[in-house]
Amino acid sequence: MNSRDARNPDHLQGKNNMTSQRINSYYNATVNSDLSFPQLEGEVRVDVAVIGGGFTGLASALELAEQGKKVALVEANRIGWGQSGRNGGQVTGSLSGDEAILRQLTRHVGEDDAEAFVWYLRWRGHDIIRERIEKYGIACDLKFGHLHTAYSPSHMRAMRATYDDMVSRGMADMVELVEAKDIGRFLDTPLYHGGIYNRKNMHLHPLNLCLGEARALASLGGHVYENSPVLEIIHGATPSIRLPKGRIVADQILLAGDVYHKLERRKLSGMIFPAAGGIVTTEPLGDLARQLNPQDVAVYDSRFVLDYYRMTADGRLLFGGGANYSGKPSRDIAAELRPCIERTFPQLRGVKIGFEWSCDMGIVINRVPQLGKLAPNVWYAQGYSGHGLATSHIVGEVMAKAIGGRMEAFDVFQRFSHIRVPMGDSMGRQLLALGMRYFLMMERFR
Repeated sequence: MNSRDARNPDHLQGKNNMTSQRINSYYNATVNSDLSFPQLEGEVRVDVAVIGGGFTGLASALELAEQGKKVALVEANRIGWGQSGRNGGQVTGSLSGDEAILRQLTRHVGEDDAEAFVWYLRWRGHDIIRERIEKYGIACDLKFGHLHTAYSPSHMRAMRATYDDMVSRGMADMVELVEAKDIGRFLDTPLYHGGIYNRKNMHLHPLNLCLGEARALASLGGHVYENSPVLEIIHGATPSIRLPKGRIVADQILLAGDVYHKLERRKLSGMIFPAAGGIVTTEPLGDLARQLNPQDVAVYDSRFVLDYYRMTADGRLLFGGGANYSGKPSRDIAAELRPCIERTFPQLRGVKIGFEWSCDMGIVINRVPQLGKLAPNVWYAQGYSGHGLATSHIVGEVMAKAIGGRMEAFDVFQRFSHIRVPMGDSMGRQLLALGMRYFLMMERFR
């Protein structure tokens, strides 16, 4: 399942204007097709209107369409314009807020059921994504294999505990505990002290997955609109959304714009905050790509602010890391990430950077995804704190079931207490930045 050949110089310079409204990223330069959708004009009547053309919106809309619902999805820019089309492309069992979820849920349902729910949140997304790719024939460079690396010897204690837990839960054939002396089987780097190799985890081209899901939605009769920003949600017995050139009337509305939208800010202010992460890709590495990463695994390390990377289909190193909580556009990303690349792979000292870009992650104070209602017929889902590729697909399933009347999983999320920063987004960013400095300081003593 390979993306279009990324070695055409004209294509890589973004001279095709089919994606001019997306950022100049590697993903944008290697989309499979010029798939585009019209701007909404006039009035549309549907069962469910979904606001947001990223993974949460697409996954929810596609699930609803498979239920037989008449669905319209609107995106202010292009499908996959935001974080969903810019991220590191890793589908892993990592879950932000897992300790908070387990702690809060245990008080309500007991430890065993709480652990089962956390396990569901870790792994259900893998199955949804894999089955969807197969069902709809989505070409998105899907590969299996991931290495969670120990950045210091002390991190291996937690790695061993995690490995033992996975084995006890039936994943013995999917995971392997890797000692420091064996890291060379996976990576040609002096940096790590062991890790966990996971065959269930995946990596892929996220923008092509977005576009594939949008195509699948349209094939089921769903209405998809781009360049259609929502100006207002009009509440009522039959709610509607107002756009520059029309409106959508629906029985139910789902707000799935994560940190990018500014709708309903009075009700959602102080709940989710942007953190800009940076990603680069190198020039194609040729045979060196296989030397550096002989088993073609995706990688992230064990730090709180971690590095993550993998090889693209055409043999580039895609490398991401860091987080900027200022709310301002990001920095010189290549200059910031180059030392990280060269520390990981000294063989790449001075390597040419082909693309650099940033993406805003929606950060929640307690790291627990936020699912809720703004009115009896207006729903929202947001806040994956940097772990959204798999989790958004689980949330899409949860939201579609809830909108269709099956509330069990949605009701579980209602048990979680979320922190609302009283002075809004600016104060929230400052608190997050302070918290990040605290965790970075503590990490030096681990």
